[in-house]
Amino acid sequence: MPLLPNEQIESFTKENPEWMWSDSEITRTYEFEDFNEAMGFVTRVALEAEKANHHPDIDIRWNKVTLTLSTHSEGGLTENDLDLATIADGLV
Repeated sequence: MPLLPNEQIESFTKENPEWMWSDSEITRTYEFEDFNEAMGFVTRVALEAEKANHHPDIDIRWNKVTLTLSTHSEGGLTENDLDLATIADGLV
């Protein structure tokens, strides 16, 4: 899958300002009521990531979950990353 042009990434982050773009990845931190809600979200993301065969880096800090998306095999962002970001946002 080809890397995305900067303009497409900029457009995505303007439409989804919770996602931060840095170099070859996008990152978002979600905050939940408690650890159980955070883990429920992680489980839902994991199931969707497995279906897509595209797996985010996940950092869990009690009620906060940070997702970092990048297509490591391509060395940057692809459509898969934006798709999974959109799916994750829909799981909240």
